[in-house]
Amino acid sequence: MKKPPVVTRAVERGLSPFRGQRAAHVLPRARLGGPMPWVIAIMVALTVIAAGGGLALGNLADRARGDLAGSATVQIVEADDRDRERQAASAVTLLLNEPVVTEVRRVPPEEVEALIEPWLGSGTASEAVPIPALIDLRLRTDASEQALQVLSDRLVEVAPDARIDAQSDWLAPVLGALSSLKWMAFALIALLSFTGAAAVWLAARNALGSNRDTIEIVHLLGGSDNQIARIFQRSILLDALVGGLLGLLVGGLGVWLLGAQFAALDSALVAGGGLAAVDWLVLVTVPLVAMGIAVYTARMTVLSSLRRML
Repeated sequence: MKKPPVVTRAVERGLSPFRGQRAAHVLPRARLGGPMPWVIAIMVALTVIAAGGGLALGNLADRARGDLAGSATVQIVEADDRDRERQAASAVTLLLNEPVVTEVRRVPPEEVEALIEPWLGSGTASEAVPIPALIDLRLRTDASEQALQVLSDRLVEVAPDARIDAQSDWLAPVLGALSSLKWMAFALIALLSFTGAAAVWLAARNALGSNRDTIEIVHLLGGSDNQIARIFQRSILLDALVGGLLGLLVGGLGVWLLGAQFAALDSALVAGGGLAAVDWLVLVTVPLVAMGIAVYTARMTVLSSLRRML
């Protein structure tokens, strides 16, 4: 029995080797009429925003650790003004002669008052609430416990009320919170990737179900599973390309707007969380990764379903 000539020519044009617009006519579907491009666009936009936030938080934490790695602060808490000033002067002289110390700065009392004013209010420079003398210093190496202990033992000889602390210890809870937020952003990216793959899986299953009769005819006429899978791959590739570009545009705009809002704070700490050129390059690769996940998921879903279907 001969094959119908119309069907035979259509199969030859569509299935061998599945090039051009005719291949898509075997399993017709509207490109932008369905929800898949918009679903991918939303996933990519959210992923770009989450990735931008995670990279910014990582940069912020790394820069803060680098700036504070060799920094320490000496506090001299003494109620008597004259004794406090004498100890502070002796401590500065000793620290300037220490080979391990590269920079010493006595914090002016006015600056100390400005730092504590939001918590204690104005007029704290009194006998009831004495203001400690602060000395900022930077070491040649990291402010390890051993290095600080050596300096502390030397300071006690000239300033009994002096206490030295690493500045990184003060911001340790903040840096820990930043690291937690960074990993939460990356976990959100993983969840968005899983959700996008699930959406492609559902779309491929629905497309297979709605075209089941056509697929059976194609199999009877000699079409292979790989040939049919390539049709779905090409279809989802176009959807992922359109959705990925749209999502990159929206997500990149969102990251830029958020960066502008934080830059307006004019804070040295926040300024360290900007995105570098390599970070923007990472964000540009997000649509490419989304396209790869979508195409691979569609192919695996179609091949797995076809083996069970026929």
